[in-house]
Amino acid sequence: MELITNINSEATEVRENPFDKELPKAETQNIRPGHKAGFVNIVGNPNVGKSTLMNDLVGERVSIITSKAQTTRHRIMGIVNTPDYQIVFSDTPGVLKPNYKLQESMLNFAEGALTDADILIYVTDVVENPDKNADYLAKVARQKMPVLLVINKIDLLKGNGELDEIVARWKDKLPNAEVFPISAKENFNTANLMGRIVELLPPSPPYFGKDALTDKPARFFVTEIIREKILTNYDKEIPYSVEVLVEKFDEKENGIHIMATIYVERDSQKGILIGKGGSMLKRVGTEARKDIETFFGKRVYLELFVKVEPNWRNRENKLKAFGYIE
Repeated sequence: MELITNINSEATEVRENPFDKELPKAETQNIRPGHKAGFVNIVGNPNVGKSTLMNDLVGERVSIITSKAQTTRHRIMGIVNTPDYQIVFSDTPGVLKPNYKLQESMLNFAEGALTDADILIYVTDVVENPDKNADYLAKVARQKMPVLLVINKIDLLKGNGELDEIVARWKDKLPNAEVFPISAKENFNTANLMGRIVELLPPSPPYFGKDALTDKPARFFVTEIIREKILTNYDKEIPYSVEVLVEKFDEKENGIHIMATIYVERDSQKGILIGKGGSMLKRVGTEARKDIETFFGKRVYLELFVKVEPNWRNRENKLKAFGYIE
């Protein structure tokens, strides 16, 4: 077991922590006549920009973003509130054919998103083949709720003719979907997408309190930030063999003391993760601490441990402990 501690930073501006309490229940008093509310689920294949779009629509960084596929493992809720409506967005793992129990759980999250949405956003991009994961796409095509087909990364195209061809191919697969070409990275056309979502919302009181932002607790976002730094600093199998568990989250007025354990499957992965003289783990810890401080607006004292948990991705008891199976 290795340990690295990071405390040398200036605290950013303190703000109220929206993640340190249970998701508040909705209060129906003082709700405007004609109020709208609904669940908007974001689905699609890995690495098409679902998390970038989610963060853009919510206006907060609730999903981690990397260039690697399978970055999102959980179903993550982000809530947008105005006096006139409440939108409950869900970011989901990319659709894939599972090779182990962890990926089975990830696929279950994506499958479940088809059954409990008022509006479904199917995200693809300008390079993806519409025949990829055709079975799942066929399920999307059969849905009765409004489906918005988002074609992301249009900033990569060179001319309008290319986009017309791409739209035609996808309309053949999802003939009833409304098409929104966007660039989530460049925030292009996402405002029009948001406007259409608001139009399609059903009349309803809010499902959650008007100050709610997410269904996830503070510890979850700490684990995601640490995992993001592992995804960006390591290659090959290491990022996909890692899970993070926060053992201690002690928040006080002047700072947060966090202890987290990084689990890997093999001793060789542990050595690579730690690096020579602890150099790689120190880099991960430093980068993660800075982002955690920005996220919570407080000074952070972060301790990271590394443990080997053989074959955890195929062990149901471990998947339950890590929150992948209820």
